[in-house]
Amino acid sequence: MSGKISYVNMTTLSALSEPNRMNIVELLRDGPLTVGEIADQLGLKQPQTSKHLKVLSENGIVEVQAEANRRIYKLRPEPFQALDSWIQSFQHVMQERFDNLDDYLKELQNKEKL
Repeated sequence: MSGKISYVNMTTLSALSEPNRMNIVELLRDGPLTVGEIADQLGLKQPQTSKHLKVLSENGIVEVQAEANRRIYKLRPEPFQALDSWIQSFQHVMQERFDNLDDYLKELQNKEKL
């Protein structure tokens, strides 16, 4: 696993660790929204929402598109693809542990039958 993936994951996870930012990401999962729409749906003030969006933008999680005087925010797929790859890198380890647990439980069941 490269250092770049770890760095991307660390910055993404750090940015998402704040509950309001995670809520923003969950809202944006359904499609692009303006700052005002996000603020209204989360019950936040617009300046507070803008600060969270700035952090998400600086960490490459969202991108902004200007339309007249409105700013439309949408999720970028790359950080989530990197997170998915990172999580998948643990699949082999977890599968091995589940297989070991399964073997142990079968062994216990066989002992009970004797």
